[in-house]
Amino acid sequence: MKNKDDKSNDAFSRRTVLKMAGATLVAPAVWIKNVQAAQDRVVIRSPGGAYDDIRKKLIYEPFTKETGIRVIPVATTTGKLEAMIRSGNIEIDIIDNDDSVLLQWENELAALDYKRFKFTDPDDILPEYRHSNYVGNFVYGDVMGYNTGKFNQASVPKTWADFWDYKRIPGARALADIDTGGPNLEFALLADGVPMNKLYPLDIPRAFKALSRIKPGVAKFWTSGALSVQLLSTGDADISPVWSTRILKGIENKAPLAINWNQHGVRVQAYAILKKSKNQEQAQQLIDYCLRPEIQSQFSALWNSGPVTKAGYEALTAATREKIPGGDRTREHGFLIDAAWWAKNRADVGKEWANWVLNT
Repeated sequence: MKNKDDKSNDAFSRRTVLKMAGATLVAPAVWIKNVQAAQDRVVIRSPGGAYDDIRKKLIYEPFTKETGIRVIPVATTTGKLEAMIRSGNIEIDIIDNDDSVLLQWENELAALDYKRFKFTDPDDILPEYRHSNYVGNFVYGDVMGYNTGKFNQASVPKTWADFWDYKRIPGARALADIDTGGPNLEFALLADGVPMNKLYPLDIPRAFKALSRIKPGVAKFWTSGALSVQLLSTGDADISPVWSTRILKGIENKAPLAINWNQHGVRVQAYAILKKSKNQEQAQQLIDYCLRPEIQSQFSALWNSGPVTKAGYEALTAATREKIPGGDRTREHGFLIDAAWWAKNRADVGKEWANWVLNT
């Protein structure tokens, strides 16, 4: 026969068992939630360096604070991305790269869910930068850069036809090498008389004939944006096509450089999500967040680039607009580089370039 203490012990035991059982039922749920939180992240391919430094403070940290999603930028090359996609071992969620590079993997890109955007009005994205499976991040220009010790605003070649006329307008020229992603075929065709609105599809043989005419006046074919600005800054080249973001940074650093914006090309840095990425929902949210008007305008001011949204452009100061492509400047004096054409024809251009370098 049990005494009162035994009954009390039994009751204690039952309560203890029930609590322990409850704990075992709750613990897996808590553990799963913690694991999910640890995995709540998004991995983005990035150019790295100063670019990431700006974006960390302006975009990634505020995004994490607001959504709880950690952003992991990874600086990697196009070659490594290609190898990753071919292997099927996808470690990147978002590719942040030139749009013509993204389109090399067009069949691997996921559709963007614009209808679920909550940070950005999809209708605010300029139509030339909004596509079903990729969207613009920012724009920058292929411009005619020059050393102010050799040329000034009055003496610099006004057009690419003038640039090509190196005998009439002396000065060491430089041009882009195939290693930059593509030689300056558009400028070669403009120099040969093709109107800006009739450039595409590019006439490859005609462009290379035009390149042959200027080749004796070319001091260097540059292989990186940094090298192009270095050549101009040191005077090893007096004038060259350059990327606007690069030369503007040189000008900020007091290099003797300036820009002729006439007949500039507009390049698009864009976002795309890989279909096989592990963090699809988080990737959609980050792209949505990145296109907010205030981020678009603030990043443009810091990176000397152009927004891809109407509200982002309207929020720019007059001083920033003076330094970037877009708006009236591009409508009157520029053209959009055709990413789809380059994605489709880059390999053929590369073969033609190899023959041209050896035989001219």
